[in-house]
Amino acid sequence: MIKNQSLTRFNRIDFSPYYYVMFLGIILCSCGNNLNRSNETTIVDFTTIDTLKVKNEYNDTVQELNVAVSAIITPQRTFKYYQELFQFISSKINYKIIFKQRKTYKEVNNLLRTGDVDIAFVCSGAYVDEKAVSNIEILVVPVCNGKPYYQAYIIANKNSQINSFIDLKGKSFAFTDPLSNTGKLYAEKRVAELGVDSKTFFLSTIYTHAHDISMQLVSKNLVAGATVDGLIFDYNAIFHPESVKNLKIVEKSEYFGIPPVVVPQGLDKNLKKQVRNILLTMHKDSVGKRILDKLLIDKFIEGHDSDYDKIREINRELKR
Repeated sequence: MIKNQSLTRFNRIDFSPYYYVMFLGIILCSCGNNLNRSNETTIVDFTTIDTLKVKNEYNDTVQELNVAVSAIITPQRTFKYYQELFQFISSKINYKIIFKQRKTYKEVNNLLRTGDVDIAFVCSGAYVDEKAVSNIEILVVPVCNGKPYYQAYIIANKNSQINSFIDLKGKSFAFTDPLSNTGKLYAEKRVAELGVDSKTFFLSTIYTHAHDISMQLVSKNLVAGATVDGLIFDYNAIFHPESVKNLKIVEKSEYFGIPPVVVPQGLDKNLKKQVRNILLTMHKDSVGKRILDKLLIDKFIEGHDSDYDKIREINRELKR
């Protein structure tokens, strides 16, 4: 059970890593050193973007396509990360893209369930959670490094004495989101394999709601370790090497089904087919290939629900 669910909101002007770290310091100090309190979980809220229109040229009769992205990274970086992809889709189908951002994976799932979004880029854990209660459908999945699979990375500060998962016992630890596979479930599974649970294994835990924020916390020694999406870590290692220079990977998980692109039940069949075809052939388009290269995506392919059975098994094990 989460003991501390108070949320602190900030209206940020500058989105640089310096300000993220500064705000994190303010949060951690103003909470009376929450990370020093045994077995306590804190939640950091960095919500900044709710709904944005992706800029393109449209006429007045153009329809809207509502797209959501789970907050895998910080909101401003999420929008920048996906903006060109959204513009590419928009140019192909002549729809105005409305980008919707929510703080938690659960909130994005709720948008899917209520039909408030037409397409969503979701975490694998969030997909499994929502698929159990609604008829969402995998539209496509990305292929990265030649595989439609990814891993969790357990990370620590490179100057620490933490060299294995067991070394994190009695230390502070960062999760990303309660529904995150790489940002929560995998670490919970590892703790369970040791015959304990996270409330007793870790000194304290914190939810950051973004893998890059978890990485910054560890880099600045504000927490001892974290569990993060390996794709995000690798992306940062290539494009933002300074963000990982103080980090080391302590452990890598087995492979899981990669975060899918999903659609809700009831989406217009022709629209679904159009968008799927655009994504499936994007790597064959010169502009599309350039966008995919920036995202470290080889291409999109059709996905299979069975690829997420490992995550379902972890969920079952943790509920026993």
